[in-house]
Amino acid sequence: MGLRRALPFILLLCAGCATAPPRAPAPPPDPHTQMSALENRIFELIQEERQKIDPKAKALALDSELVGVARQKSSDMADRNYMAHLSPDGSSSASIIMDQDASFQGLLGENIAAEHYLKAYGVDVETFARRFVDLWLASPVHRDNLSFAAYDRTGVGAAVNGDTVYVTELFATDMGLPPPPAAVPAAKPDAASPEKSHGG
Repeated sequence: MGLRRALPFILLLCAGCATAPPRAPAPPPDPHTQMSALENRIFELIQEERQKIDPKAKALALDSELVGVARQKSSDMADRNYMAHLSPDGSSSASIIMDQDASFQGLLGENIAAEHYLKAYGVDVETFARRFVDLWLASPVHRDNLSFAAYDRTGVGAAVNGDTVYVTELFATDMGLPPPPAAVPAAKPDAASPEKSHGG
């Protein structure tokens, strides 16, 4: 008897729960805040793909100089709405590096790409990182670039503008070249020693 009385009460409670208004989904994160995580994930995936393609390929180390230039390149493409190795004014990642570091030497490779996103969904780091890496793997030239066994340094830079994410990855190696000679400071002229007077 007690069970029969309790059952309608439970059903009423459940019916009341069903009429609660659904919660609106949280808006996606601002894509600008996702760029650092996207850079890191692309770096990890490229590292994995290099080892799959050539197990003897050198491991890549993140190089702060290359990261800075890659970010500068991606930001320039985002700001000026283009995707090319040469900017509208003719500059390139190589020229940026040489302007900033005249002692840089060796080989420099660059992969770039751009991908649109829907603002309602934002930028999912894992999905977009895989898209960029898959784009490069599908292109023989870009695949060869990212898997070149001698490269041992890299830098990834990502930027967003409007509905597009731009990514640049730079690869470098000095190919075992000796470090450039250090600049020798100009010799300072010796101070003239005072003349001694002689009695005559």
